[in-house]
Amino acid sequence: MLRHPHWWQRRSVRYGALITLLALSGLVILALVRKQTGTEGFLVGLGLAVLPVPWLIAAFRWLDRVAPGPWRNLIFAFAWGACAAALIAIVANSFATKWIATATADPASADTLGATVIAPIVEESAKAAAVLLVFLFRRRHFTGIVDGMVIAGITATGFAFTENILYLGTAFGADQLTGDRGIASVTAATFFVRIVMSPFAHPLFTTMTGLGFGIAALSAERHRARRVLLPLCGLLLAMSMHAFWNGSSTFGEFGFFAVYGGFMVPVFGLLTWLAVWTRQRELRTVREELPAYVLAGWLGPAEPFALGSMRARRVARDYARHHCGKAAAREVAHYEAYATALALLRLRGRRGKAGADFAVRERELLDELWKRKDVARPALEYAAHAALPARPVYTGPAPYGYGYPAAPYPAYHPYRP
Repeated sequence: MLRHPHWWQRRSVRYGALITLLALSGLVILALVRKQTGTEGFLVGLGLAVLPVPWLIAAFRWLDRVAPGPWRNLIFAFAWGACAAALIAIVANSFATKWIATATADPASADTLGATVIAPIVEESAKAAAVLLVFLFRRRHFTGIVDGMVIAGITATGFAFTENILYLGTAFGADQLTGDRGIASVTAATFFVRIVMSPFAHPLFTTMTGLGFGIAALSAERHRARRVLLPLCGLLLAMSMHAFWNGSSTFGEFGFFAVYGGFMVPVFGLLTWLAVWTRQRELRTVREELPAYVLAGWLGPAEPFALGSMRARRVARDYARHHCGKAAAREVAHYEAYATALALLRLRGRRGKAGADFAVRERELLDELWKRKDVARPALEYAAHAALPARPVYTGPAPYGYGYPAAPYPAYHPYRP
């Protein structure tokens, strides 16, 4: 007998509750920030804080282009960082700082302790909650290091956006009271430090948490201790880096610049290298894993090499757009994403790290590819010749089933008896 899920288990109810939570958090944080900065300060802060957001999102989307995750995951991450995480941070940081100041009767020490200890713990934990939720409930789209870095980075970008509105709006209000204008104003100094010099600070910290979750996602399900400890280690590293950065102002007159040049920039460079290396490794995985599906008849001989090159992928989309329109280009982009997901899934399967739903997921991805082959295969064949003239060529016997068989699927399709 088929049992219907309880009302609270329905997807529409869960999505509705999440959207309501984020919307209420957004309204509350809007009211709190506007109360502290004033309407004019809020608008100025909003206009200045939004400047680095498109660049940061574009950078993380570039990193995610090999196996792009759904937009709804990124929208959730940004909204959580800008609304829920920012609200938690403002309320918790304010409460903790006031409590310490009352308990110690030393407001100056309370502010320092709040910035170097309380804020890193509260803020990184609040941002890590978004990564945890995607890791638990959108596990199919969270498969490795890149996914962890992207979700964490987008969450931190949203958080920094709200925080920058608060800091820049407050600075503008201070300038209005003192009459300072131009490059000597508090607003200009805040803008230079937070928007020009260190727009990547929050994404850099939280990316450590994302790395922990990403490495945990690569671990087999039987390694439960590793899947718990790795995210915790990443979170602790993010807190430590955040505390070190916030404490730079206490290291003397040039402490900020010493920490920035000697720590932040090298770590940023190291993470950038790791991101690029991981992206290239994903492309190599596509080239190495997909030939098995060529032999099985699901893909054409040139497709693994075209799908393993970002240049060839772009050529394929352009070809489809030029000959068949934008809808065809979108289908080719979907084809590329599904093929990449298939390659990464097969790699995990060969290494014994795939979940219990490996066969089901593989069938789903193969079906998605097969539905789009009429549009995608000619575009990818063209891209393979145009963008990869020196590619390896499969010279073995023609795989059984290749050539658009008369049956709706190749003869070994798992759904067939």
